[in-house]
Amino acid sequence: MLPHALALVVSSMVGTGVFTTAGFMLGGLGSPRLVLGVWALTGVLALAGAAVYAELGAMMPRAGGEYVYLSRAFHPALGFISGWVALFVGFAAPMAAGALAFGKYLQTLAPGVPVRGAAFALVALATALHAREVRRAGIVQAAVTALVVLVIVVFIVAALASGHADWSRLVAAPLTTADAGKVGATAHAGTAGALAVALVYTAYSYFGWNGAAYVAGELRDPHRTLPRALVGGAALVTALYVALNAVFLASAPAAALTNQVEIAHVAARALFGARGGTLLTALITLALAGSVSALAMTGPRVVQAMSDDGVFFRALGRKNARGAPTFAVLLQGALAALGIATATFEPLLVFAGFTLSLSAAITVAGAFVLRRREPDAPRPHRALAWPWSGLAFLALSAFMTVFAIRERPLESLAGLATLAAGGLAWALWRRR
Repeated sequence: MLPHALALVVSSMVGTGVFTTAGFMLGGLGSPRLVLGVWALTGVLALAGAAVYAELGAMMPRAGGEYVYLSRAFHPALGFISGWVALFVGFAAPMAAGALAFGKYLQTLAPGVPVRGAAFALVALATALHAREVRRAGIVQAAVTALVVLVIVVFIVAALASGHADWSRLVAAPLTTADAGKVGATAHAGTAGALAVALVYTAYSYFGWNGAAYVAGELRDPHRTLPRALVGGAALVTALYVALNAVFLASAPAAALTNQVEIAHVAARALFGARGGTLLTALITLALAGSVSALAMTGPRVVQAMSDDGVFFRALGRKNARGAPTFAVLLQGALAALGIATATFEPLLVFAGFTLSLSAAITVAGAFVLRRREPDAPRPHRALAWPWSGLAFLALSAFMTVFAIRERPLESLAGLATLAAGGLAWALWRRR
């Protein structure tokens, strides 16, 4: 049904990134107006990507997302690599990052709670929920999504009504060198490298606009439902993200927000005082838990599709009596727990954002290949504004990739190494 598919897209998108990245972006760009501009620009990028994925999903209405599309457009090897990336980076890494952010926010409410301990507990709970059955987990996910959207809308409306937001801060001058030094910012506003890294942050935050593509085979009438869910979800979240970040940036001086992971908590206390800030922080903490749950639901469908095709372990594709791919869910939960144990939040975020953006760009390029090679293939839905939507996505992705490698080489090389490891795993699997 469309409401469930739309809820899945929204809940997959809204989560860790929007509540944590604006402070890091201020640290790199030094300018609130540039930060807000990047959020709007990445929203256009997400809409362009969703438009292309809507065509691919309607053309190949099967669970698996990029794995299915790239296997047909290029070669099963590239499809396998995309599935490998989805397993390790697309879902396990964001689950770990989301759980760590959940722990950070929970610690602001209960200072004695250990961040990693709370993160482990959340991943275990989400894994147990989605490993058991599909129907009840879907109902829970829809309810949590409604709460997430409600939290954001309440935050925005309350900020407008409070009268404490200073909207002139949105067009304030960039941080001075002295202020930048005090808060650990670079104050290199306007440089291509800083802009590329900011795009990586926001690309990570928006990622999930393809969420319904991973469960396309489980949707009723996917030819109609999938395009509406992808494009409609991306448009809704773009509007919410831009408005919410405008509130964050207007809530306090830039120096007070720069490099703050819990930027929503800082903004809430500035706007509504201690009690109001605590209430909204509690709701945001619950919203972060919902985003981790959404990732636990969608990610295993990629592994399931790969195992169904015989390119991954058969056991991971098996469903229990209630329709849940239990072993695939458990594997993803275990990988997320490994990420929590070994990584810190910000490098994990850059690594995931870089790698996922590269994977999505290759998938959009696949749409051009299929248009040329299979011009008469049935396409129940055609990408809006084609070919400009696809070209815009590829151009921004290329800019982001090139400059992110220069600015954040370790995280970028880790992403490229993940792709290479997927290629090696494919070769070993074929030999097997």
